[in-house]
Amino acid sequence: MAEPITLTALALDAAFGWPRALYRRIGHPVGLFARIITECEARWNRPGYGFAKRRALGAVTLLLLLLVAGSVGLGMQRLLLGAFGSWGWVGVAILAWPALAQRSLFDHVRAVGERIDAGNLAEARRAVGLIVGRDTAALDEAGVARAAIESLAESFCDGVAAPLFWLLLLGLPGVWAYKAVNTADSLIGHREERWRAFGWAAARFDDLAGWIPARLSGLLLCLAGRGGWRILGRDARKHASPNAGWPEAAMAGALGLRLAGPIAYDGVMHEKAWIGDGDSEVGGEEIDRALVIYLRACLMLWLIAGGAAWLL
Repeated sequence: MAEPITLTALALDAAFGWPRALYRRIGHPVGLFARIITECEARWNRPGYGFAKRRALGAVTLLLLLLVAGSVGLGMQRLLLGAFGSWGWVGVAILAWPALAQRSLFDHVRAVGERIDAGNLAEARRAVGLIVGRDTAALDEAGVARAAIESLAESFCDGVAAPLFWLLLLGLPGVWAYKAVNTADSLIGHREERWRAFGWAAARFDDLAGWIPARLSGLLLCLAGRGGWRILGRDARKHASPNAGWPEAAMAGALGLRLAGPIAYDGVMHEKAWIGDGDSEVGGEEIDRALVIYLRACLMLWLIAGGAAWLL
């Protein structure tokens, strides 16, 4: 039953993304996770608490998120399948739809490329700032383009491949539990002093949940880009994250570019390794090429879901 659910959720996301009208009316489901995390962090991540206590309370926060996401997902899935029988899967697919980000990711990255092509660097910086956490105000055109391509590659895993993996494996509770963990990692899973203890559990659990999808993402991006295997094998482990380097290295190799490198966060420059060979002076044309690879990789995920449906 998970396979038609997955294909339908993919189709809904590809066709509509998460419509602005829905966002204005009800927000997005991850907003609930963000509110839980923010409230727990305000109450429990206090400077007066010791490292061990803050780390334990961060683990409790993650457990609470998993209980909320998993129990609500399981309850809704059972309710829909029980109430509507053989047609209940349609409702489950609709509830899984917002967990995927194919369309949203494509639209956000394309917007960056369009503004670069129009010669509007200020608007390109603003557009890329919506999808990356680094400082963007001082980025040149190449820096903006690299940031967009890196986000596209990494988010192919976090926003498409990983949710799809957990939806196929565990259904609605699986995909929303993954989204809860990934949201927690985005908000508190950082190495800065404020977050190091409290966000430890979120960061480690997100690494575990994304381990297989990240490697699958690297494989698919190389296949979609018809190359990049050497860079994938050489540079995937250069990234600080055990997972993010796989799709980034695959995309860098497939495009023949250098990605990553030194990045500024909150005014502080961080020396990060370059990933890939070739030119680091990229622009709108390279963003377009990256989007083509991304679309091919998404199509391969559709084929995987369809193949699973046929086999099962």
